[in-house]
Amino acid sequence: MSTATPDHTGVEDHGVDGEHDEPLRALHLRVLDELGEGIVAGVFAPGQRLTLEGIQHQYGISRTLARDTTRVLESMNLVYSRRRVGIVVQDPALWNVFDPKLVRWRLASGRRTEQYASLTELRMAVEPIAAAGAARRAGAAERRQLAALAAELRRLGEAGDLEGFLAADIAFHQLILHSSGNEMFHALDAMVAEVLSSRTRQRLMPFHPHPDALQAHEDVAAAVAAGDAGTAETAMHRILEEVRTAMGL
Repeated sequence: MSTATPDHTGVEDHGVDGEHDEPLRALHLRVLDELGEGIVAGVFAPGQRLTLEGIQHQYGISRTLARDTTRVLESMNLVYSRRRVGIVVQDPALWNVFDPKLVRWRLASGRRTEQYASLTELRMAVEPIAAAGAARRAGAAERRQLAALAAELRRLGEAGDLEGFLAADIAFHQLILHSSGNEMFHALDAMVAEVLSSRTRQRLMPFHPHPDALQAHEDVAAAVAAGDAGTAETAMHRILEEVRTAMGL
């Protein structure tokens, strides 16, 4: 890719012989993950200088792909580039902490408990208000879809289908954010999806979700359907309190 895109998907179709052993996009994502995880884990410390040549040789990739990878990292404020200086690792205070890929790397790091705590507090600050907004502003189709998702969560949760439950849970919480009428909340949907996905990938979800959590999802959906903003907000807060308790945060 010539420039970094928000979802980190574009990659220029240039490479060297070693890159043909792995599809170019997959190789790009693998190198990006390894570098990003290294920065998050402190393998590459703030202020440390990297070079395109070093990245190129370390991973056996072309200069173009090394440049593409560092551009994505730069778009996330993990590094910055300066002529005659090189690629410099940024202080964590400057990172784009809402970027879903950075969220994933931090949740995979040795400090994941701190990251889960921060993200859960953020969700507790946002999602109850988003649920109240959805009760006020969601369209009829969105209210019906939310009720259907809550019923699906009940079915999948009681069946112990964690993958199916995850997909429905992501859809439920994203629909709340989308229906809230607040574009700032809407913009957090990919981050919330990453938090939910990471919890399942890291086997931090119980095989059968807690009955209170299933009931709280149904209560949110019912309150949104009824246009009851106060109850929707309270029920969403119960969902996130259950998450915080279950994870010991």
